[in-house]
Amino acid sequence: MSLRALFPTLIYEAALLDGPSSDSLLSELEAACLDLAEQDLAGQAWSEAQGYQGYTSYASLDDLPLRHPSFGDLKRRLDHHAAAFARELDFEMEHRPRLDSLWVNVLESGGVHTGHIHPHSVLSGTLYVAVPEGSAALKVEDPRLPMMMARPTLTDQAGEELRPFVYLTPAPGKVILWESWLRHEVPANRSEDIRISISFNYR
Repeated sequence: MSLRALFPTLIYEAALLDGPSSDSLLSELEAACLDLAEQDLAGQAWSEAQGYQGYTSYASLDDLPLRHPSFGDLKRRLDHHAAAFARELDFEMEHRPRLDSLWVNVLESGGVHTGHIHPHSVLSGTLYVAVPEGSAALKVEDPRLPMMMARPTLTDQAGEELRPFVYLTPAPGKVILWESWLRHEVPANRSEDIRISISFNYR
């Protein structure tokens, strides 16, 4: 007997960069994110209108790499990670993936981000900037879930590759990338402190 694993869903996890410069960049990014959360009135209004518990620049600012040097530095480093992931996926591409959007998320205690995908993109991901104890993981969903119908409950010993949901653990400076069709969500932030991340799309 033999078993073959077909149609895998690949997840890319890596440190944004190593060494003391990593802490320095994360500190700069955290300060920049908090500054945006305080100054971006349009983003504040959109977040409130959408019921987002905290702040996001998703619908208000589309020029973060030009707005602050730390975001420009981040873009250059994310470009390398996106290219590495595209190679691992064996994408036939004439050019490297291109950053399409980059936005800040400041999630307050109790805040959630319900399940969604990122249409019109190839790769999506998140850099974790501040992850206090009790912060929510990134929950990803098996894309076959709607078609499983009468699938039995899994045993406690089932590997994560068989489970319908997997929780990816965030950490400061960690980059997680996935293909943009993968449905994902952020469960409730159980920490009393804010959770800061920067999300992005490549095409």
